[in-house]
Amino acid sequence: MFRKINNWLHLWLGLISGIIMLVVCLTGAVWVFADDIRDLIEPPIVVEKQHKAIIGPSDISGIVHRLYPGEPINTVFYKDGSAVEVLIKKWGNDPLLVFLDPYTGKVLYKRILEDRLTLFFYWIEAGHRNLWLPFKLGRAVVNYGTLIFVVLLVTGLIWWYPKKWNRSTRNKSFKIKWDAKWKRINIDLHNVLGFYALLILLLLSLTGMIYGIKWYSNGLYLATTGNKMPEWSAPISDSTQVRPLKLDQALDEAMQKVRSRFPSSAGYFFRMPDSLDVKAAIEIDVYPKLNSYYANQNICFDRYTVKEIARPDYYSASFEEASTGLKIRRMNYDIHVGRILGFPGKIIAFFASLIGASLPVTGFIIWYNRKFGKKSKKR
Repeated sequence: MFRKINNWLHLWLGLISGIIMLVVCLTGAVWVFADDIRDLIEPPIVVEKQHKAIIGPSDISGIVHRLYPGEPINTVFYKDGSAVEVLIKKWGNDPLLVFLDPYTGKVLYKRILEDRLTLFFYWIEAGHRNLWLPFKLGRAVVNYGTLIFVVLLVTGLIWWYPKKWNRSTRNKSFKIKWDAKWKRINIDLHNVLGFYALLILLLLSLTGMIYGIKWYSNGLYLATTGNKMPEWSAPISDSTQVRPLKLDQALDEAMQKVRSRFPSSAGYFFRMPDSLDVKAAIEIDVYPKLNSYYANQNICFDRYTVKEIARPDYYSASFEEASTGLKIRRMNYDIHVGRILGFPGKIIAFFASLIGASLPVTGFIIWYNRKFGKKSKKR
């Protein structure tokens, strides 16, 4: 009786969510190598290290305002061994990415941020997150489709598990019989590949739901940390200071503080405060490594006093000081895209995603053959 209910759930939940997971898995497989594809088509601009002082945010501000008068600076990204990436212009007005020599400030390269390659990955991301539907509707469809997929993986494992273990069942469970008829090969592709990719697909699904199902995200955070998820809040500067520092001077001081505190970091990412927002603060993300996010630390400063602003956000603490639960949460994105294990992890996530995309297809073919194949033979 239990197996009948399990198999019924697996069948009908699979038919309901099949197209959703086909799109989510295929777009996820492409997204895994998004950074690698970008670097292949547009290689990073390498700048050899020199025993010189690097240009500060105020220098960059002067260069940009001289070249593009009146245009705001959105972000500044210092990368170890690479050009400084400066994003300028208002959003929606073809934001421009300018690459500067970190020692001289010379413009080495520039390109429109929203070029064809970037727009292509925006399209892939939109398909992965909301199926190119209106955002709220699409997010709900993807999130709960993924939850159904988790149930499918569990029910599929139960269906896959043989009642008796013998040589025949072992071969059916772990091997694909390539010399059989195509219907048998299709069944083996569904069962065998699904089993081998099960744990990875579960991990990718469970980490993906963190971003869309609030009750699941909060519950997992509570279970792993023992605390409620802190509410995100923007850092606020004290605009009542009598003798406030000029913004360029404050940015340079913030840069000096961060570099002296984290001298061996591989990158520093500035979110420049809006000059029209008197309460906007200086935010700097410190990158111990450029190819991962989990160890990043977010440091905020008052734009008038350059005093550090304490925040409840779990990214404000160092990764080493974080509890086990916080470390798991901070590693969530790197786990989700496979980069937690470096390039080999990306390959694993890529092939697991392809297998995940194949499961709705092979499963539908199995159902169709069993439902309509016998009728066609009778005819």
